[in-house]
Amino acid sequence: MEFAPHTDDDVRQMLDALGISSIDELFAPIPAGLRFDRDLDIPIGLSEIEVLRDLAGLAAKNRSADDLICFLGAGAYDHHVPSMVWPLLSRGEFATSYTPYQPEMSQGVLQALFEYQTMVSELTGLEISNASLYDGGSAVAEAVHMATAATGRRAVVVAGCVNPLYLGVLRTVARGPEVEVRETRWGSGGTADLDAVRAAASDASAVIVQHPSFFGTLEDVGALADVAHSGGAKLIVHFDLTSAGLLEAPGALGADVVIAEGQPFGNHLNFGGPYVGVIACRREDARRLPGRLVGETVDREGRRAFVLTLQAREQHIRREKATSNICTNQTLNALGTAIALAWLGPAGLRELGETCLAKARYARDRLVEVAGARPAFDAPFFKEFAIRLSADATRVCERAAADGYLAGLPVSRLLPGRGLDDVLLVAVTERRTHEEIDGLAEAVARACKEEA
Repeated sequence: MEFAPHTDDDVRQMLDALGISSIDELFAPIPAGLRFDRDLDIPIGLSEIEVLRDLAGLAAKNRSADDLICFLGAGAYDHHVPSMVWPLLSRGEFATSYTPYQPEMSQGVLQALFEYQTMVSELTGLEISNASLYDGGSAVAEAVHMATAATGRRAVVVAGCVNPLYLGVLRTVARGPEVEVRETRWGSGGTADLDAVRAAASDASAVIVQHPSFFGTLEDVGALADVAHSGGAKLIVHFDLTSAGLLEAPGALGADVVIAEGQPFGNHLNFGGPYVGVIACRREDARRLPGRLVGETVDREGRRAFVLTLQAREQHIRREKATSNICTNQTLNALGTAIALAWLGPAGLRELGETCLAKARYARDRLVEVAGARPAFDAPFFKEFAIRLSADATRVCERAAADGYLAGLPVSRLLPGRGLDDVLLVAVTERRTHEEIDGLAEAVARACKEEA
């Protein structure tokens, strides 16, 4: 059975409007050699039951993080999602909400987003947060747009090792406004080389640093702020919010813009998305903040109310004045982050950080002890760390997967040609047990021995 939306009369009216007599005449300008001259080889349609059975069979061929014990990170983390989060998000008020342009109809969603913004401001140490972006990668690009608009400069400096996936987004977005992306080396500790950053940042709009870095190492945010500001640049920090219970807020250390991937709070791995981008800035840059910003006001009867305000995107103001053309955000995912943060509270956030730190330290020690690995870098780390194996990291991960472990990320997949073929990036969240960590160490040890 086929469905053609246009009746013969519809087609005739279109042809008459074009001044031609047939569909063949419509396509006549296309050379015969470029036309498809046979029927499409489409199989007979299946029933719904048959389609679902086929899809289930295809899905069964995959092994996900639900099937394997996950130590993979690099921007997407297997944290616990509180059971209360998604039942609340499934309420019609949240799940079916659209852009809250009519505040009189959207006070619930607007208030929830206002609470999200408040939490982000508290965690980042900055005055203003928006109602979210697409993900951690787009947040990098949007932060750079803000910096170039504020300074009028067209270069941005990457300090140390920022997630290569985020930098890929930045390079793509930077092509339009012709922003120069300058990458600097990292030191033996796996952290930014301050001298290299200083040399590159004298005429830059911003310095970008990830804290903890892509390698999991802790950066000296205060020192980088001094370097950036001495040259008239903004400091952009991509922050791991799960460390906020232990590490000082980047805004308190001098960061001008703080961005993050909000997925670890209230959002599952979701096969890579959708995620939620976090961004916050100082009050002086509020009018350059992209996307949606919820503000607090009063209605005509003096009652507390919420509205969208200070729209800096091109849908609302003249394009040449717009900071960004980003058109939407990730409201549902952002609200999931807010619910999870409210569920944790300050004490829970600190406990989360302490648990991740302790288990990551235990995992690194066990891998060194059992698998003969050695730390790739000597700087302090939080929940993620890089180790050098006695064999190729990609092959070790393949063998460990056969034992039921996602052992981590072979760093050379994202940083090829850097002499990192034996380096494995391991992430340890609160979900991992000591028994699972011991099992990982033993699986990696077996894989290294087989590859030797």
